[in-house]
Amino acid sequence: MTTSVQALIEDALDDLKAQDVTVLDVQGLSDVMDTLIIATGTSNRHVKSLAGNVIEETKKSGFPPLGVEGLNQGEWALVDFGDIVVHVMLQATRDFYELEKLWSLEPPSRRTEDE
Repeated sequence: MTTSVQALIEDALDDLKAQDVTVLDVQGLSDVMDTLIIATGTSNRHVKSLAGNVIEETKKSGFPPLGVEGLNQGEWALVDFGDIVVHVMLQATRDFYELEKLWSLEPPSRRTEDE
């Protein structure tokens, strides 16, 4: 199921010209999700439209999100599908929070002794 939902999400983002779509496999870093998808919108309206299209397309296919946050503001929208979490952000917001960098760091408690 996760693969088909991920494909739906990526297609929905691509349909409305999301920029810099990044898919991160966070299975080894998170107990609450497997995949993190981050995309950039060019304006508040674009961020809202991108997140809205993800919601609409996945609902049509029988995979409604578990939760949605930030859709009204349009600076950063989060769409939660359980195993997959989608972040659609303005470029300035994405630059500030650097989620890719945050999720690429492995906490010391999870490193093996060989590292």
